[in-house]
Amino acid sequence: MPLAKKPEVMSPAGHWPQLHAAIEAGADACYFGLKHFSARAKVGFELSELPEAMRTLHRRGVRGYLTFNTLVFEHELAEAARVIAAIAEAGVDAIIVQDIGVLKLARQIAPDLELHASTQTSITSAEGVEFALAQGADRVTLARELSLEEVAAIYEKTHADLEIFVHGALCVAYSGQCFSSEAWGGRSANRGQCAQACRLPYEMLVDGVTKPLADARYLLSPGDLSALRHVPQIVAAGVSCMKIEGRYKDSDYVALTTRAYRQAVDDAWAGRASSISARQELQLEQVYSRGLGPYFISGVNHQRVVNGRNPRHRGVHISTVIAVADTGVSVQPAPAHELAPLKAGDGVVFDAADWRSPQETEEGGRVYHVTPRLDGTLELNFANDAVDFRRIRAGDLVWRTHDPDLDRAVRPFLHPAAPVAKQPLAVHVAAALNRPLATRWTLPSGLFVTVESPAPLSAAQNRGITEESLREQFARLGNTPYELAELSAEITGSVFLPASLANRMRREAIEKLEQLQSRPAIRSIHPAPDLRPEKLRRKKRAPGAARAQLHLLVRNSEQLEAAIAAKPDSITLDYLDLYGLRPSVERVRAAGLQVRVASPRILKPGESRIVQFLASLHCPILVRSTGILHTFRDTAGQPLIGDFSLNTANALTAGAYLELGLDRLTPTHDLNAAQISTLAASIGPEQLEAIAYQHLPVFHTEHCVFCRFLSTGTTYRDCGRPCEQHRVALRDPEGRAHPVIADVGCRNTVFGAEAQEASAHMDAWRAVGICHFRLEFVHESAHQLQYVASAFQAFLAGRINSVQLGGELKRYAPAGVTEGSLFVPQDFERFPILQ
Repeated sequence: MPLAKKPEVMSPAGHWPQLHAAIEAGADACYFGLKHFSARAKVGFELSELPEAMRTLHRRGVRGYLTFNTLVFEHELAEAARVIAAIAEAGVDAIIVQDIGVLKLARQIAPDLELHASTQTSITSAEGVEFALAQGADRVTLARELSLEEVAAIYEKTHADLEIFVHGALCVAYSGQCFSSEAWGGRSANRGQCAQACRLPYEMLVDGVTKPLADARYLLSPGDLSALRHVPQIVAAGVSCMKIEGRYKDSDYVALTTRAYRQAVDDAWAGRASSISARQELQLEQVYSRGLGPYFISGVNHQRVVNGRNPRHRGVHISTVIAVADTGVSVQPAPAHELAPLKAGDGVVFDAADWRSPQETEEGGRVYHVTPRLDGTLELNFANDAVDFRRIRAGDLVWRTHDPDLDRAVRPFLHPAAPVAKQPLAVHVAAALNRPLATRWTLPSGLFVTVESPAPLSAAQNRGITEESLREQFARLGNTPYELAELSAEITGSVFLPASLANRMRREAIEKLEQLQSRPAIRSIHPAPDLRPEKLRRKKRAPGAARAQLHLLVRNSEQLEAAIAAKPDSITLDYLDLYGLRPSVERVRAAGLQVRVASPRILKPGESRIVQFLASLHCPILVRSTGILHTFRDTAGQPLIGDFSLNTANALTAGAYLELGLDRLTPTHDLNAAQISTLAASIGPEQLEAIAYQHLPVFHTEHCVFCRFLSTGTTYRDCGRPCEQHRVALRDPEGRAHPVIADVGCRNTVFGAEAQEASAHMDAWRAVGICHFRLEFVHESAHQLQYVASAFQAFLAGRINSVQLGGELKRYAPAGVTEGSLFVPQDFERFPILQ
């Protein structure tokens, strides 16, 4: 089913300079945030600036979408409701939302405000799209890890309004599923405070031995996405909006990327061959790039996503050092030199990844003189003492970090004397003798104004007006933000139109159009529901303390046998191999224990067999994605427990999920221990399952380090499955070794090295009534699992106290323990716990 409407080009805007650059470069829409409730917390507009920002956009025919794409904590809900109402009143065209509770809240407050599900919702399937639409979303931003074939399959099944990223930074983890900042930095990527732990260097340990990786030290740092050459296929796939990443990027980046995708979309929509030149593509690499490529858009290839040499913007590889003298450097030009030759004034940096550390200052400077040689090499000279040639050696790569030509290329968009991007106008004219001249001026959005002459037209003495003469008169739009795209005319008889009258009518039409476009949208704003703590409570806590139940999650057969011996209340199987799952389910049942199975966090088109297999096991499911929840919610008799990856951060979201059929849920890892207590009190403690021991799943990624570094294959089809033969860990600069495990979909999870344990908070959790506790194991041995499980059983039975529990866990955790995301700062303002 072809699209009826041309896809949008959506550009990022950190603040005013980027907003203006996007407008002039031809964006159909801009997305931007406030300085709170936004996944880019360092940039954004003040709430008071929104009305003017929207007038600025609408005057130029550009839509404005505001990012409200963070998880919202319980104590922030009232403020969130106030801000949503203000956003709607400011005329924002849509808000982009991650939190399902906030999505439903926004629909209550501003029922006619367009709502977009953020890429932070981790949607990768038609079922996930259907879930978001059912919760009130009008558009869904899909995960960056989908191929075009998968996007097309989702569109074919849903015919939904779909948005995808086409350019900019790639996160190694699925958006919304990264907890590295929370685990290691006390901040949250789901709250706009990403610490970029994926851009650090790591060593790879294979079966406990360091694997040499040459210059590939940045194992989790992907290149940057560029789908410019795939725009025709993206249009054909049914995508409604092509989104450019980069709210932290500067105006140069916004102008050049927007202009390129504007051109590419126009070409594709018109059925023309792409007019994008190789020089334009090089400009995009120059303005910001960690290495551009289509990556997941063109399908999975684990050998290409991560180069690993450097985690930062490098510009363009322009040459390689072949010799170093006391006064200059001889280089061999790279292919990019032919398109944009290296010249005096360029900024360069010398990159020797075999010895340079991220903390070390790189050698480089501005080129003073370039001398071509007969053999095709170049000699580069620099100002006195600008470069220490002792730190440069043959083989170093030379990157051009700044090109003055780029400044000239972006100047028309950043400092225009007149509007660059013009809105096309369709003008219809009706002219008849003794009747006023009637004109209708229509924008692509359908908005229109009418202008009539003040007096009837008289007969022409010589030549009367024609469609051509009208087009010539009304096309004189000069420095306005409009251009005449088409003109139609109904002319009866030979009538005369003075040029002065045509000019006045044209000017009046422009004034009316500008006034019309500047007019704020009229929206109905409803009062927010009562969000006080006592009103958020779903039900009163039953008197007395419920019996505590212990649930163990295991990932291999050795752990399974130890778990069975511990006789917990349930055992959850989280296996890489589906084929080993059914015998293990039967093994647990034979032991007289309840068995549960964990679903994948990600399910893509073509992977429905996994859900069908899980359903065939007829046991409770630990649900880890909204798409799988959407599939399973109508399955009679199969209990569902929502896991942390559903990102439940407040009672509104918890209530929404519980109403959809979950028996219990586990809160997001963005909550600390005190917030978990608050949530339990709000929703009923028996409906919450707290994880009391685990290795925090810090990254969940489509990129497979097993395939990339332990095989020459590109996907699971040809990698030889080293994930089944080796244990892998990534050692960070602090010396901590973080285990890596592949799941049933061949996606990797990097787990925190230390065990995160809740001994310091167990008394408070029990006091509030929490009775379901889960212990999760990664690389623990059977012996370690037994000791950890028995320590918790002893605590829950009252044989040891929480301090003693903490001491036992320190003794047996394989790499030490931490409070991790559970840590409650001293200055943390606790939400009242209602009894």
